[in-house]
Amino acid sequence: MPGHGLVTDPLLGSGSGSLLDRPDLTFDADGERPVRRGRIADPESCARLLGRIADAALGPDRTDSVIVLSHPVLAGAIHRNAARELLAGLGPTRVLVLSSARAAAAYAGPRDAGPLLVVDMGAELTEVTLLVGGRIADARQAESGLSDLDPATLPATLVGTVLDMVKSMWRQDRHGAIRGALRKGPVLAGGGALRPDVTDRLARCLGTPVRLAEDPSTTVVRGAGRILSSVLRHGATTSVLPGRPR
Repeated sequence: MPGHGLVTDPLLGSGSGSLLDRPDLTFDADGERPVRRGRIADPESCARLLGRIADAALGPDRTDSVIVLSHPVLAGAIHRNAARELLAGLGPTRVLVLSSARAAAAYAGPRDAGPLLVVDMGAELTEVTLLVGGRIADARQAESGLSDLDPATLPATLVGTVLDMVKSMWRQDRHGAIRGALRKGPVLAGGGALRPDVTDRLARCLGTPVRLAEDPSTTVVRGAGRILSSVLRHGATTSVLPGRPR
């Protein structure tokens, strides 16, 4: 929120060792995880958590409020509709729905509208998305992430998963979009992008620099915020900012 930054559930706490130190995970106050593998697994718990955040951020009167919902790129209609229903219960005037890849691109992507590769390495999902002109041209998803991997083999395993998805997209690329995106450098998001042993290995294997936002683990939510700000100011979703090359 403008002037407030990220507004989180006040019951989650803050400081060293708190749940807020794991921004890739979504927790209820009792430690349960209402969102698993990018899907709402416990609607009641998720509704309580969202309600507390809405109370802290918006107050009791939600008139003229707008909420942005970002979802995994390959989330099906059933899961998107379940999320919409929860948000409708909060009483907003509008709900904007967009993919996590588009949100990440809005925060950490380059200014031009050319092809862009977004690699999101989260706790439970790993996604690679090719955007062309802001639209999804191709996407791959692995239902595994940081929480599933052995710490000793995490860098090699995670980078191998990403490379397999990029190679699959390369084989099906008929117009050279993936080549152009790789020359530009992929945008890295998620907790995996916080690890230099992952980002350095990925850059070497791809043979190209990578782009990191200031805080990769909150890239998606910050990008959603930038899109929301653009919508509120101009009624358009054209806000795209350059990332930090590495």
